[in-house]
Amino acid sequence: MTTAQLLTRIRADLRRRRLDALLVTQPENRLYLSGYTARDTSLAESAGVLLIPAAGPPFLFTDSRYHLQALAEAAGFEVMLYPRGLLVLLEKLLPRLGIRRLAFESHAILHATALALMKTAAGVEVEAVPLTGLVERLRVEKSEEELVAIRKAVRLNEEVFRAVFATLRPGLREREVALHLETLMRQKGAGRPSFDTMVASGPNGALPHAVPSDRELREGEPIVIDMGLVLDGYCSDMTRTVVLGEPDAKTVELFRIVRRAQLAGMERVRAGVAAREVDRAARQVIAAAGYGDYFGHGLGHGVGLAVHEAPSLNRRNRKHLRAGMVVTVEPGIYLPEWGGIRLENMVAVTAGGCELLNTDVTFLDL
Repeated sequence: MTTAQLLTRIRADLRRRRLDALLVTQPENRLYLSGYTARDTSLAESAGVLLIPAAGPPFLFTDSRYHLQALAEAAGFEVMLYPRGLLVLLEKLLPRLGIRRLAFESHAILHATALALMKTAAGVEVEAVPLTGLVERLRVEKSEEELVAIRKAVRLNEEVFRAVFATLRPGLREREVALHLETLMRQKGAGRPSFDTMVASGPNGALPHAVPSDRELREGEPIVIDMGLVLDGYCSDMTRTVVLGEPDAKTVELFRIVRRAQLAGMERVRAGVAAREVDRAARQVIAAAGYGDYFGHGLGHGVGLAVHEAPSLNRRNRKHLRAGMVVTVEPGIYLPEWGGIRLENMVAVTAGGCELLNTDVTFLDL
């Protein structure tokens, strides 16, 4: 959808809820609606905020550091600076615009900031209304243009992985490999990693979110590499488990179980299927092999402008998948003191199943 179409849908939703405007503080929502690419340094320091009135032109509020960037990128938005802070600007602007009920993204704002916003709004007889998910519901189904961008990010991620894999050898430290991956991402055109790269060898692989350490890679043991990058605003996410030299029988056994679970999950993906049914299909394979207690996390998550977004593929999510959603399918087995096996690919949900976005689906042929 174009920016104009997105704003039309949001305004219609606001009117249905009897709201006069929406204050957008979630960074990916801000980018999605305006095209403004500046990044927040933290939740407490924003690069800008959008105000979308139910009627009338939209605004982008920012400070002098981002003024020229905002003017160049946020076409169709009136850019206003807040030299004395956002709340001072809102205190003057809301009455002038006739806004009496202001929705704000309560999931993307500090509690202290929300309290200050509500106090400021009340002082000018405006009701500040907490709201979640209004923009995210639009983001969850990707357009063809978004799918093209995500495919490109996935392909570049694979290209970087292949190049670095060719350099792996016993004695390299996990930190060195992670740094090589992230450096090459940027050299090949990525804006940044989509999350901190994970390289976990041997027993460290038992930690699903391991942090790369000074441990050296060793021949014959599994190495879990979880990596992703941002290209033109869109994220990729991929996990490969590799072995230097010949894997032992246990590694081969676990690898094959996880791959069967991944295929079972992907087979269940299609529009209209409950997210938890996809999780269950993969989880049953691992449980039947006797390793159910060693797969604790959900099967996957949505990917788009954020590397973790809706929908979640887990045991609790009863919501149905819809065509255009992009999700990861990433089962794993994690054995304390031994290590782990995880395989992660990205797929796009279709009416008849799913489109596999990766090409190097496991990398190892075990």
